[in-house]
Amino acid sequence: MQLTMDAYTPREIAHKIETLGVTKARSDTLSLLVLAVLAGAFIALGALFFTVVVTRSALGFGVSRLVGGVAFSLGLILVIIGGAELFTGNNLVAMAWASRRITSAELLRNWVLVYVGNALGALGTVVLVLLGDVAQFGDGAVRETALAIGRHKAALGVVEALALGVLCNGLVCLAVWLAMGGRSVADKVLAIVFPITAFVTMGFEHSIANLFFLPYALALDRFGDAQLLGGSVRNLLTVTVGNILGGTVLVAGVYWLAYLRPGAEAMPAK
Repeated sequence: MQLTMDAYTPREIAHKIETLGVTKARSDTLSLLVLAVLAGAFIALGALFFTVVVTRSALGFGVSRLVGGVAFSLGLILVIIGGAELFTGNNLVAMAWASRRITSAELLRNWVLVYVGNALGALGTVVLVLLGDVAQFGDGAVRETALAIGRHKAALGVVEALALGVLCNGLVCLAVWLAMGGRSVADKVLAIVFPITAFVTMGFEHSIANLFFLPYALALDRFGDAQLLGGSVRNLLTVTVGNILGGTVLVAGVYWLAYLRPGAEAMPAK
């Protein structure tokens, strides 16, 4: 067999993700939950990294968010390279479902268990960050940034949050897709950074990251703002639906049609 460092082709990536989807859907419950808790914590750490980096930045709105987006990329890098189960990335498991290699029950089981684990990991990180009093960094500036982020997200309307959730997970799943095409750690990191930086810079909405941002803001506000609480619940529900639509329809669905549907194998590989 000839060794190569070339990236996997899109068709090869599609088959890798389909096969991996079967494995993920049939993983044992304890392994899924443990790896999902890790992923929730990893994304929360990326969210906190973003919060600290953009605090009191004098670079201007766009550039500050660009730098913050690079920082936030830490979360998915840890998930992909370290090995963890992230709900938004696992929307790609729908490719195995579309090929009828897994059942609807197996797909939903994976999504529910991973979402619950992600939530536990993100909320556990909130507790540790509160105990560490990270909010007082910069003479309390980090607290103000975290509150501003939470209030902005909670104020989003349903249509806005849904659209931003769709756009976000389109890019997140593309980051996972591109990382699956790499053969080395450096390949995978580079593949992740650009799509993730883009979604953060453009203000798209990620449900698992919001499981850190919103509870953290609520805790710093001591749950005294009813609008913040209600808006947080609305945001999480709406963004989760948007993320599912973005990941399954815009990425998994499109690539399944291109490469995995019956008859697609007859097409020439790119």
